[in-house]
Amino acid sequence: MKNLIIIIIVFAISSLTLAQEQSMFQKANDLYTQEKYQEAIEAYESIIKSGQESAELYYNLGNANYKVNNIASSIYYYEKGLKLAPDDEDIKSNLAFARKSTIDAIDIIPEGFLTRTINGFASMFSFNAWGWISIIGVCAFVVLFVLYYYALTSTKKRLFFMCSWIGLGIGIIAVLFAFRQYNRIQENQYAIIFAQETTVKSEPNLKSEVIFELHEGTKVRITETINEWRKIRLADGKIGWIPATELKEL
Repeated sequence: MKNLIIIIIVFAISSLTLAQEQSMFQKANDLYTQEKYQEAIEAYESIIKSGQESAELYYNLGNANYKVNNIASSIYYYEKGLKLAPDDEDIKSNLAFARKSTIDAIDIIPEGFLTRTINGFASMFSFNAWGWISIIGVCAFVVLFVLYYYALTSTKKRLFFMCSWIGLGIGIIAVLFAFRQYNRIQENQYAIIFAQETTVKSEPNLKSEVIFELHEGTKVRITETINEWRKIRLADGKIGWIPATELKEL
């Protein structure tokens, strides 16, 4: 009976919390419809501060920021939404439209055929899935090799021997693909430039040489962190250092 009361209380609190969140989201949407964009932004951000997130929330927040010409913020929230809903065509469309308002024109270096093929195979499964495949492959190798050792006929020995090495090969390939996926995850740490204009340095200090400039809304990849500096890489291959205060990590 006591457990039932606790369950009812928890359910009631959860229902009340969900109702409040839906009410807050609807209020923010109403403010947006009334063209009170700044108030809508504050309302959407209050939902995020409460620990909630969704692709729709980020999409609406991106739209509201675009309406008040906060280009960097709009791109940032579209990107956040796209991480939760990678196939959402509305987010993709609005993100592409917002990017047209940025100053920096960066050409993307295309991947080579071999790299594209390897990445394609590696993307078939997650890092954890490849790890399990490698374990299964190695275990199959051990079991089949033991069967080969104890097999009584030459036909079975050949069969078990061949299959055991196939299992080992699958295990090794899976390990390589697992590391490939892990490295891609580590490399995919992106950020959006929020400074209206910033200089990118050759080293992580203010006295170092300026190598190029960036402007708000540009997407960069973070490859290294030293204190309050971030080493960034652009889609065209350019690299440099920028203060952490000039960008916002996704």
